[in-house]
Amino acid sequence: MMCMKRHIQKSKQFRASVLEYWRVEGRHHLPWRKTRDPYHILVSEMMLQQTQVDRVIPKFYAFIEKFPTVQDLEKSAFADVLALWSGLGYNRRAKFLHECARILIEKHGGVVPKDKETLLSLPGVGEYTASAIGVFAYNRKEVLIETNIRTALIHFFPQRKKVPDSKLAAILEEMLPEIISARKWYSALMDYGAHIKRVHGNASRRSSGYKKQSRFKGSIRQVRGAVLKELQKDRPKITALPFAKEKIERAVAGLQRDALITTQRGKLRIA
Repeated sequence: MMCMKRHIQKSKQFRASVLEYWRVEGRHHLPWRKTRDPYHILVSEMMLQQTQVDRVIPKFYAFIEKFPTVQDLEKSAFADVLALWSGLGYNRRAKFLHECARILIEKHGGVVPKDKETLLSLPGVGEYTASAIGVFAYNRKEVLIETNIRTALIHFFPQRKKVPDSKLAAILEEMLPEIISARKWYSALMDYGAHIKRVHGNASRRSSGYKKQSRFKGSIRQVRGAVLKELQKDRPKITALPFAKEKIERAVAGLQRDALITTQRGKLRIA
């Protein structure tokens, strides 16, 4: 009984600390925090996958200015979407987002659906992204876990190494009935986790799902990005790129498999 009381008290203390930090120091300036437009939330979540917030902010503003609605994105050329996406990396996300727009127009009347199962059927939308759209666009109360949330939970509720997400999910599940706004709670929790990282280090490394991101320099990801950037020029010269021929060929083959580039009249082109 005493152990349960201590756990409840610690949970209350945690919620209070998170919300107080957010009230004073929260990243209220983030543009996707200022909208409830489900399409804009979809764009932000696609951009934020494996990409730092500071890199996303200017790209988000530019993207929404050029493609303010699902209809604008759907009728655009993929080459235009890719040109704007340049610099964010993981260019398949641009392709997924462009395909999402087409599906939303054809099957959902241009509206991002509320239903999680339907969201999961969209290209590039996985478990986390579907939940994030539910939380931030529709204020749906559900468990949401990403790196900053892991950091906050593992730091405040000391855990052993290899902490499974199921354990963290159970903690969040307990707290949800006490949360008034899911949108506000998870914004605060992410900001608190980012603060903990800066002050105490990345506790999410103790998560069982933690994976260190591979080096970008010299990777196939870098070569793929360079190929795509070169193909956006009037007279591209893929063979002149400063990479080994074998790596360029691998990158080109991968980009073709992902339908990001195609061959027209014997020449490579943006799909």
